[in-house]
Amino acid sequence: MRFDLVDLQLFIAVADQRSITRGAERSHLALASASARIKGLEEALGVALLKRGRRGVELTAAGESLLDHARLVIHQIDAMRGDLAGFASGVRASVHFLANTSGLSEHLPKALAGFLREHRDVAIDIEERESTDIAAAITAGAADLGFAAEHALPDHVERFVFSEDRLTLVTSRRGPFAGRRQIDFQEANACEFVGLTSATALQMHISKHAARLGMRPHFRARLRDFDAICQLVSADVGVALVPESAARRCAKLMPLAMVRLRDAWANRRLVICARSFKALPRPAKMLVEHLRAAAM
Repeated sequence: MRFDLVDLQLFIAVADQRSITRGAERSHLALASASARIKGLEEALGVALLKRGRRGVELTAAGESLLDHARLVIHQIDAMRGDLAGFASGVRASVHFLANTSGLSEHLPKALAGFLREHRDVAIDIEERESTDIAAAITAGAADLGFAAEHALPDHVERFVFSEDRLTLVTSRRGPFAGRRQIDFQEANACEFVGLTSATALQMHISKHAARLGMRPHFRARLRDFDAICQLVSADVGVALVPESAARRCAKLMPLAMVRLRDAWANRRLVICARSFKALPRPAKMLVEHLRAAAM
């Protein structure tokens, strides 16, 4: 049985969009051509892959299985293309790495800089994602490695602890809660906030838990990095939730007070994860060993 990569890419697009029409558009194919390709896949495999309905399509059990394999195949093909293309540019291999906001801004830069300095022939393609999205991508084989909060990972994803961090409320030294050692997040409901832009992974994590508590925080400003957030907080613009590592660093330079949150979701073990460490390509294994040595 032979598979066409265009068919597999189309099937992934249809599954993601839950629509043959939108999947065809994403794959830059005419609807009639896309429908014929999906039907051809089903005939070649001898099973129905999609349940077609008035509101779109749903995957059958066979479709879910094909989707997992298709993602792995396309990921490996992309990795092969990247590695081979690297020979022409002098960079001979790449690692696809997904990381949450805290990882990108606080925990990983020093370790990654050391690795890239030692391995001039390896490139790292880093994307920012929320921890739950990282877990899904690693499970599906859509990335080599992830840096995520451990609570978001399913049991079958392999991991090791890289660092621990907790979300901390920062306020100006004359601001609300400045005299407190710890609070419940819900106590800050009436405060004005300074936060990350809404598209960042950490802000989505905070917003999700705020919604579960029935909170609708009012943001005076949204910025893209913790230093800028802490500068506004120190000027008494509002309070903010930032990783404890960022809060401690900024508190050395700015008039800030740090207040711990009692909420369990604010305490996070941050881990390096993979679908299987043994099955990783050699450049990714080299990065894993470097990160193990740099962990905690």
